[in-house]
Amino acid sequence: MPEGPSIVILREQAAEFAGRVILHAEGNAKIDMTPLQRKRVRALRSFGKQFLIDLGSVSIRVHLLMFGSYRINERKDAAPRLSLAFAKGELNFYSCSVRLIEEPLDDVYDWRADVMSDAWDPALARKKLRAMPQTLVCDALLDQEVFAGVGNIIKNEVLYRIRVHPLSTLGALPPRKLRELVEQARTYAFDFLAWKKAFVLRKHWLVHNRARCPIHDIPLQRGHLGKTQRRSFFCELCQKRY
Repeated sequence: MPEGPSIVILREQAAEFAGRVILHAEGNAKIDMTPLQRKRVRALRSFGKQFLIDLGSVSIRVHLLMFGSYRINERKDAAPRLSLAFAKGELNFYSCSVRLIEEPLDDVYDWRADVMSDAWDPALARKKLRAMPQTLVCDALLDQEVFAGVGNIIKNEVLYRIRVHPLSTLGALPPRKLRELVEQARTYAFDFLAWKKAFVLRKHWLVHNRARCPIHDIPLQRGHLGKTQRRSFFCELCQKRY
């Protein structure tokens, strides 16, 4: 599933369509395409793992799910979920979730929860985390109400960076570790963005999808942990369980 930084890249790559008029909309998404015809793209935005096309009276929300993809000014040999044609160029989405939002986006989304947003509010994130002391940190980092845009790669790498075991509970974390958790969620997200743009993201993984701890050279532990049951990679020596 693409994480927040990947959606930021999509937003940047699609920037050429801002201000342009949609001449034709089609695809097998179960939405009414009529409201999209002849609409001008007011803005391209992202929130967490969601790509948003603001058309004024309506917005298109695209979530790439686990296996979604997109093509700009080209097509795959498959039926698109949504295809938007402009006078110059086209934007195509595949194997994804598409729905329309009729409310103003600022009324729907709290941008302060998006780790990639200029409006990101770490104090608000800490407040939310303190309100759920029994939650495991491996689940908390994947909570999109707290860390919109954080996915499994960021989760594993952040917990290794701050030396916290994924089965630690939020309420047991010292205040310093809670601050580090919040700070590194955003810091690593922007590292992820830079590395992905440079096509070197995988080279920088320390534990995600790795076999051995880069510090102690011992086998990493792995398992589907927490309520989310997403894969965790961690070192029993490096990462303390609180």
